[in-house]
Amino acid sequence: MNNLIDESLVETLMNNLSNDQIEKVVVGAIIMNDGGQILLLRRSAGDFMGGLVELPSGGVDQGEDIFDALTREITEETGLTVTSVDRYVGHFDYTSGSGKKTCQLNFVVSAHGEVHVNPDEHDDFLWVSVTDDILKKSNISAEIRRIIELAML
Repeated sequence: MNNLIDESLVETLMNNLSNDQIEKVVVGAIIMNDGGQILLLRRSAGDFMGGLVELPSGGVDQGEDIFDALTREITEETGLTVTSVDRYVGHFDYTSGSGKKTCQLNFVVSAHGEVHVNPDEHDDFLWVSVTDDILKKSNISAEIRRIIELAML
């Protein structure tokens, strides 16, 4: 996997997270297909925030490198293989289902393969373009919409 992100940026991000007393770090991926559409996943109804449409994302395990976590989570959630981490887009904070102060760091990622969602976490996936009405009408948080907009700049 190619990592096009400057390591000093990662160090700065991680230092800022510890200064902000973040208890949990999550990494999210903006994955685009050849048609410029973005991959979104819908959380299973019985899961935390069931029905929410989100980017492929997941927690960074204790002692795990952010890029290793990003690669692992994308493969676990989508079945795709990451070929490169292209750029950092932005982050947002929220409270996790366990009540932890969480920060999601989001990256544009190149990946290949066929999408297969993990039914324990998601029940559907969508490829959407930023101009699709479904992007505006779906149950997507304002933070994810903002990250998608930033990714398209």
